[in-house]
Amino acid sequence: MPELSRKPQDDELDVFGITHPGLVRKNNEDAFLLASIHKRVTIDSTSLTDTQRLQLGDQRVAAIAMVADGVGGLASGEEASALALETAMRYVTETMNCYYRSDANASHFSDELQAAAMRAHEAVRDARVGQGEHRRMATTLTLYMGVWPNYYLLQVGDSRYYSWRDGVLTQVSRDQTVAQALVDQGLITQAAAERTPLAHVLSSAIGGDQAEPVVTHLPADWGNIHLICSDGLTKHVTDAQIAKRLATMTSAKQACEALLQDALDGGGSDNVTIIVRRVVPRA
Repeated sequence: MPELSRKPQDDELDVFGITHPGLVRKNNEDAFLLASIHKRVTIDSTSLTDTQRLQLGDQRVAAIAMVADGVGGLASGEEASALALETAMRYVTETMNCYYRSDANASHFSDELQAAAMRAHEAVRDARVGQGEHRRMATTLTLYMGVWPNYYLLQVGDSRYYSWRDGVLTQVSRDQTVAQALVDQGLITQAAAERTPLAHVLSSAIGGDQAEPVVTHLPADWGNIHLICSDGLTKHVTDAQIAKRLATMTSAKQACEALLQDALDGGGSDNVTIIVRRVVPRA
């Protein structure tokens, strides 16, 4: 396994995203986005004859993956999820100076990601107000941002982020639902929370009555496999099955397609969105 100190090259990243309306709903209120931020060096003039030896060009500064699961029905949910991703991505690119600063640290990234979430929250609320307060319009937002040798997780709502390593699947994100809040208060058990309808009632959402973005800072590792998904996957596919798929995956695309089929075979009652990311060292 390569040393942790070396940042993976672009051609060592295996990333794929997929979304599907499911078998019940006609429209898809989910949305996902995969992007990277690059720092480009351009030589304007030189007396050197072989500039290729400088090995400049684009340098990846950060990798971003986002999933949003809209609520509101029909076009409202679709608009909310798309607007959240577009606004968050625009804010991140507008504040790129944060990523280039020599004194940038975890608190800078955390602050910027929380600000991106609140900017998206305001955008969705403005859109809702503009079309009448009676309109229900909100979305989850789960954002992964890798800035070697760290990565950052932004969470609003109940779309999930999992990390798989050495045969162990860990749900890193915490569901922001009424049921999970009751579990945290010791009022119901985790098993009971999974059975109650409150498991799908959001206590925090982009564009909702309340948005409480949570940012988690973690060390990057070559051995991690990352999974971001909407609850259309976890409603029908157990953590054990997810772990099995990631343990036997041949590519990010293959893993996404296999997990999507598992969700559809399990009933496909909701929109399903899945992103898988891993590093594959060059031989």
